[in-house]
Amino acid sequence: MIKNLKISFLASIALLLSSCGIYSLSGADIGDAETFQVNFFQNNASLIEPGIDRIFTNQLQDFINGQTSLNLTNEGGDLIYEGEITQYYIAPMTSTSQNTAAQNRLTIAVNVRFFNNKQPEKDFERSFSFYYDYPADEQLVGSTLDTALEEIYLRINQDIFNASLTDW
Repeated sequence: MIKNLKISFLASIALLLSSCGIYSLSGADIGDAETFQVNFFQNNASLIEPGIDRIFTNQLQDFINGQTSLNLTNEGGDLIYEGEITQYYIAPMTSTSQNTAAQNRLTIAVNVRFFNNKQPEKDFERSFSFYYDYPADEQLVGSTLDTALEEIYLRINQDIFNASLTDW
């Protein structure tokens, strides 16, 4: 009896997982797409921080790859992400009683063009941005910059993913 229940339970789980079909555990609806490509996101911001374009492009590839069963390709992808970094700026956020900055904010904005070659009605062009606050007495270099980019890009990548694959 217990053995039959275990077999029934495992069969139910297998059926449930196989019936999910085009959906993933992340909630992504990839349709019948099998591949995706992420073209290089050039840094067109007025303030240039070397390497942030390459880091963003790689992190977007890794994010989509980790959240879906899609295969990354360099050309001819079913889903195509392209665009550019349009803003990279630092602004003071709070001040001290001596009228100096106590906290700064790094903001990055990315313009994204998404093409779904399987379902063209899902194509879009949109801007995504996020920020990172840090103490004004710290320089935005080394580990502080790495932490800022990681936080900003994670949020932007999640927003791009949601907009393109979860009908958010």
